[in-house]
Amino acid sequence: MQNKDLILAALILVMAACTTKEKIDYTALPEDKLRQVADSLAHAYIITDGHVDLPYRLKVKNFRLEKEFLGIPISTADGDFDFERAKKGGLDAPFMSIYIPSSYQLKADHGKALADSLIDMVRGITEAHPDKFGLAGTPAEVNAHFAAGRIALPMGMENGAPIGNDIANVKYFYDRGIRYITLTHGKDNQICDSSYDTLNTWKGLSPFGEEVVREMNRVGIMVDISHVSDSTFYDVLKITKAPVIASHSSLRYFTPGWQRNMADDMVKALKDNGGVIQINFGSTFLDSAVSKANDENRKKLQAILKEKGLGFRDEAAKPVIEAFRKENPSLYADVKTVADHIDRVVQLAGIDHVGIGSDYDGVGDSLPTGLKDVSQYPNLIYELLRRGYSPEDIEKICYKNVWRVWNKVIEVSQK
Repeated sequence: MQNKDLILAALILVMAACTTKEKIDYTALPEDKLRQVADSLAHAYIITDGHVDLPYRLKVKNFRLEKEFLGIPISTADGDFDFERAKKGGLDAPFMSIYIPSSYQLKADHGKALADSLIDMVRGITEAHPDKFGLAGTPAEVNAHFAAGRIALPMGMENGAPIGNDIANVKYFYDRGIRYITLTHGKDNQICDSSYDTLNTWKGLSPFGEEVVREMNRVGIMVDISHVSDSTFYDVLKITKAPVIASHSSLRYFTPGWQRNMADDMVKALKDNGGVIQINFGSTFLDSAVSKANDENRKKLQAILKEKGLGFRDEAAKPVIEAFRKENPSLYADVKTVADHIDRVVQLAGIDHVGIGSDYDGVGDSLPTGLKDVSQYPNLIYELLRRGYSPEDIEKICYKNVWRVWNKVIEVSQK
């Protein structure tokens, strides 16, 4: 692959700073040299991100594909993703999230029309900018786009509600380009229970949900267990014939009691399944102490506004809010915290079972210091090199682990 030349350039740069022919100790390199190596690796390897919420962000902003709007995914100060920042950060295959809010489960079509409109948007972006973006339904297709300098846009559907009660819709969404389905989102749906809900409607997968998992195996869609309840997770592992992913989850070890993240035993079970957890970058997912401090500040501000008879959206509240936030700034996790989660997965399951699932454009302003948008993946690679991860380890984290799962899902479907 032509971009492998960048690795050679990085290694030449490193060797120029070394006087020995022994294996390079990246941890001993000066910061500036190590950052240059990290940046080179970010551009030499494919970086896939399991979850980027660009489509729904653009939908909320009434994005259209008329000529005057075509620049939005190319260069913008809005949000966390655009072409220029992705290229700077080395991002090559962001899974576009076809996000279906739980409220759509109550509609007659269970959100199918919204799903179709977001899929059409992603397709429209690739058609409008064929030199910059391309659709991808297999790792091989991503590889081809990478070699040509394009950013691949594979798609995953966040919330399986649009499947409705018709199992044929699994194949329908596969044909439309969906390559993973997060079984539910913030509420229990017709497929399974959610980690955010308390109803425990099905105590795991519903009978129909069991059919959905089998059909996803059959057609070649990865099963995504982010957002599901623990019992759903274990039900899925009993049924699936293919490895699964957690497209944008982190570890409960660092956020005790928060069901949305994965417990240590779940990570070990994911290893036995052959799957991958892709670490979410949201500060809430990374550090419970940060979340707690921000929640306490939010309550203090609410109390101040209530005492003054004001609401958050009142014009008179703006200077009060501004003054409070100046004195009580929001706290954030940082790139080291993300690396801590990766360390923990490696400790529990090994290097073959961890990846990146940032949730860019999906977690608001809670992104960690050093990973504020898609231009900053090299900062994470730098931190991993500093901790002793080898380039081969980093290549697995960047894409090879996910490619292994994705290819296995395709193989299972072909049988």
